[in-house]
Amino acid sequence: KQISFKLNGKAVTLKTDENEKLLWALRTDLGLTGTKYGCGEGFCGSCTVIVNGEAVRSCQTSTQEVNGKEVITIEGLEKDGKLHPVQQAFIDHNALQCGYCTPGMIMSAVELLKNKPKPTQSEIVKQMEPHLCRCGAHPRIIAAIESVAKGTKHGA
Repeated sequence: KQISFKLNGKAVTLKTDENEKLLWALRTDLGLTGTKYGCGEGFCGSCTVIVNGEAVRSCQTSTQEVNGKEVITIEGLEKDGKLHPVQQAFIDHNALQCGYCTPGMIMSAVELLKNKPKPTQSEIVKQMEPHLCRCGAHPRIIAAIESVAKGTKHGA
């Protein structure tokens, strides 16, 4: 089946099985490997992308579900060689260790800040809680997101 959607600002058309998961279309068909495969069950959050403004688990989203929609991946956040403020804040706050969960966490944080530019710390924690990070970087992740919300380069 043929599907079309907007991916990181560009029109994309794919011939795909309508049951193929978006994660695999992104990684194998389109070569965008920033979206990570973690658990494959929608639990860990490392595969999170934004579809029509909402953070979703791409391992649980079929390609058919994004037909006619807008999809943004971690690769789509950078503009003209400049990182998105959340990406830069994760670097500035050393909010990663192994980095495997980082793309999904960043995508979820971007969605939160778009919908609520000045979230409280408890709102940030609630948004990020469903993401698994085995390295224990959660305090730095929260600090990074808070710094973007406060408009500071180096918060904490």
